[in-house]
Amino acid sequence: MPAARAGLTRAENETDGFALSQERIMTHPYGPTAASEVFKYSLFLVLCNRLTTCAVAISMLVYDGKYEEIKPVAPLWTYFAVSLSNVIATTCQYEALKYVSFPVQTLGKCAKMMPVMVWGIIMLRKKYKAADWGLALVITAGCTVFLLTGEVKSKVSESLWASSVYGLALMLGYLGFDGFTSTFQDKLFKGYNMTTYNQMLYTTMCSSILSAVGLFSSGQLPLAISFVSRHPDALNNIMTLSLAATTGALFISYTIKSFGALIFATIMTTRQFLSILLSCVLFAHPLSIGQWWVAAARSGPA
Repeated sequence: MPAARAGLTRAENETDGFALSQERIMTHPYGPTAASEVFKYSLFLVLCNRLTTCAVAISMLVYDGKYEEIKPVAPLWTYFAVSLSNVIATTCQYEALKYVSFPVQTLGKCAKMMPVMVWGIIMLRKKYKAADWGLALVITAGCTVFLLTGEVKSKVSESLWASSVYGLALMLGYLGFDGFTSTFQDKLFKGYNMTTYNQMLYTTMCSSILSAVGLFSSGQLPLAISFVSRHPDALNNIMTLSLAATTGALFISYTIKSFGALIFATIMTTRQFLSILLSCVLFAHPLSIGQWWVAAARSGPA
């Protein structure tokens, strides 16, 4: 567990930057006040993130001279399965910021233990102790209290109803697909002689293909390119987001490979307070006393 904490501490230092860049891109207008506009193209963010990670993975394999690891070691459909669920989860995460505030989205991620355990039973035939279920239930209950004791909607959402229903539905989608992603990654690491870079290379390559297909079919690619050409600072934020996401992905994959999906999900619930605090300071999110209490309680030592 100490080694897992060390890896995730480094990952979370990067994901704090990742999370704040994500919030800046999806919720705050770009351009002069009179002609400002909000970035709306979640799949474009996914594509940029995955292309960056893919490039880093193959560069590291070539740099280390591990050319044999460039070949797939598992059936291609398994990489695509991880990629598809990851693209859906990430898109849900970005889209949710249009309807719920960043603190709500961040605390919502703390509930990922429960779906990981359910997927672990289904895919890995795992059995969990009563203490594991109890911890997952307490965390999920805390997230529920957070949602019920204060404001939840995003600044860019016009309707509280849309925020409370559609935004929370997106977070549920994120939790379900993200749980599937990390558990399937765990399954691949256990079932094949697969390195971290090999899995990252093929899952992000497949994710890039899926994201590109989605952008082309929806007609969003030229719109996204036009947006960043009008607002170069948006491109800078996207580059920061992609680099932070890539660094976080390296340590996340290492932790899942070394310790499993549930340990990863557990540790990731314990360092959310800093992201929430930074977001509230930088972007002026109001939190009720009850929400601060839940955030502080969930961010304490595990």
